[in-house]
Amino acid sequence: MNRTANHRAIVAQFDDVSKRYGAVLSSRGVQALDGVSLAVERGEVFGLVGPNRAGKSTLVKLLLSLCRPTSGRITRFGRPGSDRQTLARVGYIHESQALPRYWHAEGLLHYYGALSGMAGRTVRQRSGELLKQVGLADRRREPIGRYSKGMLQRLALAQALLNEPELLVFDEPTEGMDLLARRLVFEAIEQQREGGRTVLLVSHSLWDIERLCDRVAVLREGRLVFLGNIEQLRHHGQPDEQPSLEAALEPLYGPEAVCV
Repeated sequence: MNRTANHRAIVAQFDDVSKRYGAVLSSRGVQALDGVSLAVERGEVFGLVGPNRAGKSTLVKLLLSLCRPTSGRITRFGRPGSDRQTLARVGYIHESQALPRYWHAEGLLHYYGALSGMAGRTVRQRSGELLKQVGLADRRREPIGRYSKGMLQRLALAQALLNEPELLVFDEPTEGMDLLARRLVFEAIEQQREGGRTVLLVSHSLWDIERLCDRVAVLREGRLVFLGNIEQLRHHGQPDEQPSLEAALEPLYGPEAVCV
């Protein structure tokens, strides 16, 4: 795995971004992000970690234009975050999928393909390829409501890959996944990297982060407390010859437990 830091184009950038939920001047508001600045580069797998309520999900929502920052600037592919046309170049999968259960898989993919502006012929071709890849080709016309959890996860992965995204955002993708779905996620991430495309991976699994990521950002209480590659993180504050990732994250996380 090539983790060499080369100069690359910026796919997503956050400049001094803050997000506060509730009234800005109210003591009852929640400061989810506080002055976060970071850039995700083309061709890398970028990990985002931190304890619960660190601001990870808020950062992803801002990136996907699901909410607006209180202050600061966000860009996707060099365009302002408010430019929703760039979202057609993004794929997204969340740990808890809310797919319409009355549709079948083939119809669902055609619908999302249309939303992404894909040509009908391309959608039909990609849908067939992906449903075969995730093991659902023989169930493509069956109502999604009959699918098991593992099947739903694999369908969600197919949907995220449908438009051949330049930026693939995984928010806790392997949480509760069966072995087949986990393998497919890992393969998708490696294919993105090999194709010169980009992945933003949010995970509590240090095993996933260490195995897959080129660089990592650590958030705590809405602030960026570390940004660097895996080796820099491993040696952060540790003089040991064989430092562990878990030991490096403990002081960054604070009193929160570090998940493995």
